[in-house]
Amino acid sequence: MRDPEFPLSMLGDERGQLAVLEHGINVPFDIKRVYSIFGTQPGVRRGYHAHIELQQLTVCTSGQCTILLDDGNEQRHIKLTRPDQGLLIDPMVWHEMYDFSDDCVLMVLASDLYKESDYIRDYDDFMKRISQ
Repeated sequence: MRDPEFPLSMLGDERGQLAVLEHGINVPFDIKRVYSIFGTQPGVRRGYHAHIELQQLTVCTSGQCTILLDDGNEQRHIKLTRPDQGLLIDPMVWHEMYDFSDDCVLMVLASDLYKESDYIRDYDDFMKRISQ
């Protein structure tokens, strides 16, 4: 698995900070969809899927959460705690989000529109597909 973590461009002064996301500079795909996950109840895990083609970039714009990335060979648990920290989720990487703080807002940039056919929602099926 390539290193999914990377810092976002930051600008700022005494008035505050600005985290910058720009196509072709620190977002390696055309952005077709943006959504946010928030209000997740304590103890709830989200995700439980992989995508066949979709790429995603996640940024915890408020609060914190942890994301499990699993490419079938390696598992990594990455804690997102800052709005200047991006996490790239490549195609064919199983992911789960958990340990959401009460104030967590997880923004997700996606390389395509929603397509149910792009989801692999069964872990055993995911493992079969990557071992082919």
